Amino acid sequence: MQLPNFPRRRLIGAAAIACAAALIPTAASAAPAGSPASLARPAHPVTAYVLSRGSDTVTAIDTVTNKAGKAITVGVDPVAIAITPNGKTAYVVDGNFEGSGPSTVTPIDTVTNKAGKAITVGSPASIAIMPNRKTAYVTAYTSDTVIPINTSTNKAGNALPWRA
Repeated sequence: MQLPNFPRRRLIGAAAIACAAALIPTAASAAPAGSPASLARPAHPVTAYVLSRGSDTVTAIDTVTNKAGKAITVGVDPVAIAITPNGKTAYVVDGNFEGSGPSTVTPIDTVTNKAGKAITVGSPASIAIMPNRKTAYVTAYTSDTVIPINTSTNKAGNALPWRA
């Protein structure tokens, strides 16, 4: 994978690689203990969310069965993903490095695997979510800023300056 050539490439490139896929635990099986169905799944199955930059999608993969779900369409050039601590929402950074549309962050409901309304932000590159899950912070590679997103409303706040 070739990383885009941005300012502060080491910092942003490392974040993009680290966030290329994300894992979340899913609910345990509801089968009664001791029944044949309870043996079919481990106690803590996990779903992996994998970005596909070439097709502008995210795919949920059940790691117990190794089966991929239907591709979820997100914005152009998805480059990073972060999942809220409660596992309910995945936020995908759509880099749009070719400039063919707005740069956005797309929320995905991990229960339904449906994309929500894209949140417009300037030149996003990476994302982190606070442990209290109230705020996601998106780095903007062209303006040396961090944009907070209120995860309750999915609205972007005012950009905050930063220096690496």
